[in-house]
Amino acid sequence: MKVLAEMHDYDSIIIGAGHNGLVCASYLARGGQRVLLLEAGDTIGGLAGSREFHPGFKASIAHSFSHFPNKIVTELRLGEHGLLPGTEPLKLVGLGSDGDHITLQNGELNGVGSDDAEHYREYDRLMQRFAAALEPFWLKTMPRIGNNSLKELGLFAHIGLKLRMLGQSDMREFLRVVSLPTRDLMDENFENDLLKAMLSWDGLVGSRLAPRSPNAAILAMLYRLSGGHSGSTSVLMQALRAAAEANGVDIRTGAHVDRILIEPGDDGLLANGVQLADGEKIVANKIVSSADPQKTFLRLVGVENLEIQFTNRIRRLRCDGLVAKLHLALSSLPEFTGLDNADARMIIAPAMDAIEFAFDDAKYGECSQEPVMEVVLPSLRDESLAPAGQHVLSAHIMYVPNKLKGGWTDAARSEICERAIGTLERYAPDIRQQILGVEFLTPHDLEQQHGVTGGHWHHTELAMDQVLMMRPTYEAAQYATPIPGLYLCGAGSHPGGDVTGAPGHNAAAEILK
Repeated sequence: MKVLAEMHDYDSIIIGAGHNGLVCASYLARGGQRVLLLEAGDTIGGLAGSREFHPGFKASIAHSFSHFPNKIVTELRLGEHGLLPGTEPLKLVGLGSDGDHITLQNGELNGVGSDDAEHYREYDRLMQRFAAALEPFWLKTMPRIGNNSLKELGLFAHIGLKLRMLGQSDMREFLRVVSLPTRDLMDENFENDLLKAMLSWDGLVGSRLAPRSPNAAILAMLYRLSGGHSGSTSVLMQALRAAAEANGVDIRTGAHVDRILIEPGDDGLLANGVQLADGEKIVANKIVSSADPQKTFLRLVGVENLEIQFTNRIRRLRCDGLVAKLHLALSSLPEFTGLDNADARMIIAPAMDAIEFAFDDAKYGECSQEPVMEVVLPSLRDESLAPAGQHVLSAHIMYVPNKLKGGWTDAARSEICERAIGTLERYAPDIRQQILGVEFLTPHDLEQQHGVTGGHWHHTELAMDQVLMMRPTYEAAQYATPIPGLYLCGAGSHPGGDVTGAPGHNAAAEILK
């Protein structure tokens, strides 16, 4: 067994080199710490990392990013490491089966009637105002309720002030709509079924929510409306790695952490190292996990080191994912009927009922006969993903259960994959003839390949009881945990998933205090 004998060779060890782990590592190193970043896989990036799925073709599970914070880009100097500024966000397109599509770009909505176009302007004004009011708090620690310091009370006051600055009318509207089902919000504002499905998508994708679900879908929409950079995840991951290494972070891939070392301290248990799968032990003052909360506490720490009520709360976290990934290697650029430019996020969901019915099937361990999905062609913006003249299609397919009735078999995967390709054919009739290679990943596959409990994008559901100062649960919602020396920095912490690096940023700030 190899043992790193020097007692404090590193100040912090970070488990997982996804975007949050990389961001956290860079900030800690900038703060003067000696940091080791351990990644179980052969490449960095986690769900946002690119890897070859067919000879010459690459893709990532998170096929793009849309609101990576400007603050992190500036402070980590990601522009100096290859992240180009000013990339225009992808156009949003609601694909109509008859070629009559709805498009939205830079606040300009086309393809709808005059009433819906007029209503959208007021809807957009309100949603942008609400998003701007919340945006500063995604990059701050949400204080626990009770026994607050003056600084924490000041943050609560700041939140209240930002909402008051909306004005009486808009503030009341914010408080009314923030927990509405997306169905209610869309029905209040619009008539066009395709438009309503398209606009509701960003509140639902990656979650266990449907249009009629009364929970945090509107909050998720506002989170995704926050300003910031957008573009290719492969470029972002390269920039984040370069920034971490420039700041002095040691990165080791192929380093699977088997458990977090817990030892008796002066005032109870203390996290002071990790043990790798090959038996090597590495010690440090702080252990920071970007793994999901259930994996961190139930597998890496062990319930024998935790208080039972805390363990029970972690066990109850809702972590079953409902998004499958389809990657197609294509011989040429596919043509979508009625669409001149496929450099877009294309939503295949003809109505909110189609989304709702697909969710109903998944609740009972089944897959819809009419899958709904988001489709992009990432190779249009990142030529490194495919050979010259060829392309990658990447699709998020909702809703595909982690636990399929009867279990996931090769036959079951093939059936759902074929169903998804058949759906794509309705909008791009020649696409089947262009397919050179196919990859289909269920949430179960994501769990097995990436170690994410349940294959859930956000590590745990983004819901009213699992957001803000309750994410993932109290006693671990401010990045510190009940075990001194152990911190969280992954998507299961505030503010949640998506490729933003915000949990990593916030966790580093807490550790450096």
